[in-house]
This record gives sequence, structure tokens and C-alpha cells, in this order.
Amino acid sequence: MKILITGSNGLLGQHLVKMILDTTSYEVMATSKREPRLVIQDSRIHYYSLDITDGMAVNLLLEKLHPDTIIHCAALTQVDECEQDPIKAWEINVTATRFLVEAAKQINAFMIFVSTDFVFDGIHGPYKETDEVNPVSYYGSTKVAAEKAVAESGLPYAIVRTCLLYGNILFGTRNNVISWVKENLEQGQKIKVVSDQWRTPTYIEDLAKGILLIAEKKVTGLFHISGKDFLSPYDMAMATAEYLHLDASLIEKVDAAVFTQPAKRPATTGFIIDKAKNELGYEPLSFKEGLQKMLS
Repeated sequence: MKILITGSNGLLGQHLVKMILDTTSYEVMATSKREPRLVIQDSRIHYYSLDITDGMAVNLLLEKLHPDTIIHCAALTQVDECEQDPIKAWEINVTATRFLVEAAKQINAFMIFVSTDFVFDGIHGPYKETDEVNPVSYYGSTKVAAEKAVAESGLPYAIVRTCLLYGNILFGTRNNVISWVKENLEQGQKIKVVSDQWRTPTYIEDLAKGILLIAEKKVTGLFHISGKDFLSPYDMAMATAEYLHLDASLIEKVDAAVFTQPAKRPATTGFIIDKAKNELGYEPLSFKEGLQKMLS
């Protein structure tokens, strides 16, 4: 199987590339707008520069490479940036997805699209796949529109929604809630952490495994893939401090109203992952296990 990955420089993209090469015999076509960060010496991987907002470039590359499966990870995921620059957000998250869909149709590739819990309003979480979407941010709106483009394409497809990723990037720098807590507490800095938002945090390797299961089984439809523990960021911060024996008194428990942010966040999301367990054999680590793998 030949798998093309967009956004291969990102946290998910890097872990997908490594996992596919480590555990399968598949050929990988890793694409990114900039030079590749994670360079692996393996005859089965090939790196390509691709601006996914350039429709002609997308068409030409997919026609040339003819992948069997496309895993579309690339996106503008900074929620506040999407709110402040909606034109850029729409171009990257929606228009580019439509370009990929049209190019995929020409070669009849299997399309896996990575989406988010922010498609929901956060009133009735945790959510299952059949629950109605109702985003409260522009970021969430762009992902709903992109999901629609994929679902209505006529392609064989899977949409993977995930929730609050954590884990170590393999090359480069990228903060998540765990690394942010660790860095601040190690420096003796006080931090304010939200206690009234709830998620099912997802360890990055679990998400990569779930996506790879879909690619291997060619299972179509919508899947919620996340961790299994229902936690607030404050819970995560306290668990991080305890595991690393850092000073938890530096962590101040606050409500989301304390922060002034351009984009609204849904209060309670998180996922019910029974469908992924039953149809894919997906089984995520507990948050404690994921934390240990990340920090050990």
C-alpha cells in the first residue's frame, strides 16, 4: 500500500510516518509545505514539498504519485488564529481539503480526514458519532465544512475526530498542556489551569494507531478516536505534577471565564469511543499510562 500523508511535519504526521515505517511494509509519501523536520533513512519513504492550498500543485502531485490512501492531517488548528484570520483558516482547512478531495477522486484513493471535538458545542458531552454538530468557534466551523466536503465526495472515506492531543513531538518544538505544565513547574512558575472544561485527552501514539487501523482495514465512516479518561486540564496538570514530583501548589485552579480569548471553547466535549473499539479493535492507554510513556 502507498500512503500519502499531508502535514507530515506536525505532531500527528511525524508519529504516523514513524509508526507506518516501524510496523508495516507500506510505502510512505510524506508531504509538508516546508522542509521535512523528521528525516528517516528508509527506502520506503519519500518526501515532497506541497502547499495544499495550491489546487494545481495538489492535482499534479497526486496524479504523479497515485497513492492508495491519503491521510489528511494538515490543518490550521490554532483556535484563536482561526477566529482572528477567518480567510486563512477557511483556505487551509476547507478549500485545501476540497482540492485534495477532487484530486483523490481522479485516482479513486481512500481518504482519511482528521477532525476535532470542536465541531460540538460542549453542552451535552461526551459525544458519540451520531450526535449533532454545532461548533462555537470559527475553527470548529471550518472542520464541519471540511467533513462535509469529504463525506459528500463519493470517495471511500473515513473521518477521524480526536480530542486534546498530548505527547512528544519527534523532531522540533511544539507545546501541549503536559509539556507546558512541566516546563513552568520546573522553573518555579505559577500557572492558572482551567477546571471547568472537560475532555478525553488523546495520547498521540494512540491516535496514530487508530488511524493506521482504519487504513489497514479500509473501514469507512465516522470514528471518534481519543483517550478513555474524562478529565479537565486541571486534572491533567495535577497528575503531571504528581508524576514528576513537582510543586503542585504552583497550579491555580480557575474557571475558563478568567481568560480573555478571541475564540470560544466548548465546555464539555470528550468522546464515547465504543464504535472504534468494536469496529477497529481500538484500545487506548489510560491517561496515567500515556503520561508515563510521554515523560519516562
